[in-house]
Amino acid sequence: MGRKPRDRNADAASLTAAADRLLAGTPLRSASGKLTITDLITESGLRRDVAYEHPVVIDSFKARVKAQNTTPLAMLELAEENTALREKNDRLTKELGTERDNTAALRRVTAELALELDQAKEQLAAAAAVTRLDTRPRRK
Repeated sequence: MGRKPRDRNADAASLTAAADRLLAGTPLRSASGKLTITDLITESGLRRDVAYEHPVVIDSFKARVKAQNTTPLAMLELAEENTALREKNDRLTKELGTERDNTAALRRVTAELALELDQAKEQLAAAAAVTRLDTRPRRK
């Protein structure tokens, strides 16, 4: 009872499909999506020794990468989106800082006005407690 022999055609198809996904920028298993042999093997789900049994597929992948000579379009779009989101995040962080400063200033002004209002109420209450003298001339 030995191991079941590997299906070399299925392995080659798996490598080819992985190469197509990487070159299209839609990897399923590879986290980085880089166009390297290591990512090709990761994407295919095969063991390294099994993958290297298919040098034609690996060489074809290398040639396609060299011909493309760029990062996949999907990765470029993601990088551009990431840059835009970082810029937006920086802008929003600055706005938030400004709003926090404004809020702190408004809290200070509110506290000061509340104190002034309390003082004015106390002064009004003290003035109401004073008995007024009659200043009208008396009749004789």
